[in-house]
Amino acid sequence: MLGAMAAQALTLLREVARLEAPLEELRALHSVLQAVPLNELREQAAELRLGPLFSLLNENHREKTTLCVSILERLLQAMEPVHVARNLRVDLQRGLTHPDDSVKILTLSQVGRIVENSDAVTEILNNAELLKQIVYCIGGENLSVAKAAIKSLSRISLTQAGLEALFESNLLDDLKSVMKTNDIVRYRVYELIVEISSVSSESLNYCTTSGLVTQLLRELTGEDVLVRSTCIEMVTSLAYTHHGRQYLAQEGVIDQISNIIVGADSDPFSSFYLPGFVKFFGNLAVMDSPQQTCERYPVFMEKVFEMIESQDPTMIGVAVDTVGILGSNVEGKQVLQKTGTRFERLLVRLGHQAKNASMELKIRCLDAISSLLYLPPEQQTDDLLRMTESWFSSLSRDPLELFRGISSQPFPELHCAALKVFTAIANQPWAQKLMFNSPGFVEYVVDRSVEHDKASKDAKYELVKALANSKTITEIFGNPNYLRLRTYLSEGPYYVKPISTTAVEGAE
Repeated sequence: MLGAMAAQALTLLREVARLEAPLEELRALHSVLQAVPLNELREQAAELRLGPLFSLLNENHREKTTLCVSILERLLQAMEPVHVARNLRVDLQRGLTHPDDSVKILTLSQVGRIVENSDAVTEILNNAELLKQIVYCIGGENLSVAKAAIKSLSRISLTQAGLEALFESNLLDDLKSVMKTNDIVRYRVYELIVEISSVSSESLNYCTTSGLVTQLLRELTGEDVLVRSTCIEMVTSLAYTHHGRQYLAQEGVIDQISNIIVGADSDPFSSFYLPGFVKFFGNLAVMDSPQQTCERYPVFMEKVFEMIESQDPTMIGVAVDTVGILGSNVEGKQVLQKTGTRFERLLVRLGHQAKNASMELKIRCLDAISSLLYLPPEQQTDDLLRMTESWFSSLSRDPLELFRGISSQPFPELHCAALKVFTAIANQPWAQKLMFNSPGFVEYVVDRSVEHDKASKDAKYELVKALANSKTITEIFGNPNYLRLRTYLSEGPYYVKPISTTAVEGAE
């Protein structure tokens, strides 16, 4: 049995098709459709004639276009992607060249549904004209349109047939001509190419054969410093995959990046691209091997030590982030430890910045400190525990007080970042002794009145959990304190103590 609303919708849809200027009927159809359940529309999918609605889009009448887009959005949801791909090919092509962005976005959202569906996508791959229009959408003014187009093309290229459609046809020429639009559009195409390249070594192969990866790498080492800083982000994305790193190493790109850092001293504009280049090595080190990376490219660590001494907050920030990334695993920590007094100086500077820098840089310093000091329980050898203890004490005269002071400032982000430092060391015996011997510290940990917002309550809960779950805590904190931590844990992060009534009566 067809619902009354659905029947009314079908009648209105027929009226729209019959009439010359069906504005009233469109308005009515628009409001009726809000009330019709999607499953009823699905049952009627075969009856839904959408051609007339698509033709109305061509009249460039503002209100009609808005109504039609909204109506089509609803009706197309009721149709199977295969049906849309097969029966609305021409309408989709027209939609992608429509002057109104809302129509392009509607059409691309349908393309999005089609490319997610393995039966429907073959319909698109055989439609060269439609693919060409999708490529040209990357060059549009509207970012949402461009992003949707990139997403669909990226999805298409997950299959062998898709890679062939994109790279072994005239589409490649279309991509290259879209790139000529302007710098921004060129970067969008690079972004697409890097996304595709990251999938597998085979897809990287298609991208390198196309010549576009080489073009990106040429710009990375070219003369334009602003272009460099954008390109290094893309190349860093490529380095996130094993096959991407192999390719960059084989092509000598990593050596080139290292050489550019070496030459940066004599380049007055190096501050534009240096941050990105140094971060590239930070990420490379963590993904490959910190030790090999630092031995093979010594300029990388040199630069980090130099940047942390800089007066420029941007440079300090990059050095801080990079040290945090590098020190996030044990091999990276050992590489840092080997640099001896230089790293000690860096820690002093880190502590100083955590106390005195701008809010944003303070938080980045605290995050890096947490990353450096954390040791997973299974890696807590005597040597490594001695190392983290000496690092902690290099940060300031009384580091525990320093972080407690920071955590008592009325900014939730700072408060949480300082709690994270305590959490990072909470399972290391030397830190537990420090905390236990610091007057009022245990009270501070179990005091719920300190935190007022959700993020802070969560961060405090993580600290309590790290302490309570440590094997050495009972022995160092003593049983009564251990039980207080356990109680806090079992009550959960947001527990509020009930107010006893007797106290209130006595107050009268």
